[in-house]
Amino acid sequence: MKIHHVAIWTRNMDGVAAFWARVFGAEIGPVYVSRNRPGFRSCWLTLADGPKVELMTGPWVEDFAEGERDGYAHVAVSVGSMAQVDRIAARLGLEGCLVSGPRTTGDGFYEAVLRDPDGNLIEITA
Repeated sequence: MKIHHVAIWTRNMDGVAAFWARVFGAEIGPVYVSRNRPGFRSCWLTLADGPKVELMTGPWVEDFAEGERDGYAHVAVSVGSMAQVDRIAARLGLEGCLVSGPRTTGDGFYEAVLRDPDGNLIEITA
């Protein structure tokens, strides 16, 4: 069994899609506009390997309060090597998107933490 996709609500579908394409090389699929739910739009992001990401938006999507909350804490993306974690973290640090720099966690993961344009946390791991 494997995870097929992760869905993320966003008010900034274009910005979040561009972030995933720029940082992780995701391919952005065509935008789906629902005829059944007025205002609903979505698109699929396809990564080289692993589950897909579905971005969904609609006029009812609201800002979330800063800080921890119910729901998923983060999405983790394996980028293949410690050197790649370092490269991405350095680049995103200059862009103000780096939350926590590269480190080895107590449970043995080499990771850094990023924040996308909507504030969602993304761990990048080796």
